[in-house]
Amino acid sequence: MAQPQLSVRSAKARDMAHRIARRERRSIADIVERALEAYEAQHSDRELASAFYARLSSDHGTEIDLEKVIREGRDHHAGIEL
Repeated sequence: MAQPQLSVRSAKARDMAHRIARRERRSIADIVERALEAYEAQHSDRELASAFYARLSSDHGTEIDLEKVIREGRDHHAGIEL
């Protein structure tokens, strides 16, 4: 079965992807995926999983009650005013 392909109509983007792939000795698909993941992480309000777990580890050590941490960080919605 053929692999899905991404078509980009920008010569500049194509050239950059090829140049970075050669320099990093990675596939173009890997370069594009990593770039899109970095873009998404940078432009979203969500915390990266790796950063979340690093923060948990530094704040609470190795033994934590994850449910308790989630409950403490949860904001309760007061509901709508009628």
